[in-house]
Amino acid sequence: MARQDRAPRDGGARSSIYDDITSRIIAELEAGRLPWVQPWGTASAKALLALQRNAATQRPYSGINSLILWGAVVQQGYPTQAWLTFRQALALGCNVRKGERGTTVVYADRLIPEDEKHRARETGEAPGQIPFFKRFTVFNAAQCEGLPEEITVAAPPPPPGMIEPQVEALIRANGIDFRIGGDRAFYVPALDYVQVPPPQAYFEPINWHRTALHELGHATGHASRLGRDFSGSFGTKAYAFEELVALS
Repeated sequence: MARQDRAPRDGGARSSIYDDITSRIIAELEAGRLPWVQPWGTASAKALLALQRNAATQRPYSGINSLILWGAVVQQGYPTQAWLTFRQALALGCNVRKGERGTTVVYADRLIPEDEKHRARETGEAPGQIPFFKRFTVFNAAQCEGLPEEITVAAPPPPPGMIEPQVEALIRANGIDFRIGGDRAFYVPALDYVQVPPPQAYFEPINWHRTALHELGHATGHASRLGRDFSGSFGTKAYAFEELVALS
């Protein structure tokens, strides 16, 4: 009789990652959002129509990794479903941007120990296999710098004339890292960059300009510029003061 498979390694990690994904889906449902519904009109719409793949090997992701990576695209507004590990990025001659946080995915397989191979050869029985399960971290192509053009998938450029020339010149002149993409507008003080959705995602072009200039207003408070206080959370005086500054 063939030997039974041994207990899987890292069973706690398996339970933890599945519990984590389940909790995320429940939280989205309780908030009134359906995480698997296509967010039409957002910059991530094109990405969500694609299948997740490893940018270095072109192998598709499957199983629970599909849910994990789709969720990351929805939450972060990434414009692509291409992913790679930190080492794969280095091997391609590029790098992950400083301060970027990766997404945890999982890998499950089975291995046959050498002693089992030896026993199977001697007895003619099927070798016992050991299931294993491990986590690893991947980064979206949009989180990397210097990727080859065939891998990089950027948000489509705005049609000519959608951005006022004076505003475009101001964005270029201030030297702040200004990114167009995703479905949220924000400034990240820790990484010192502004991101706004593409102009074509707005119902009125003027609202894109208002949003872009508002977020650039926040960026003037970086420690290397005016050094304003960004520590206030929503509802505090410090937060309100910063919003008033950006509105002015």
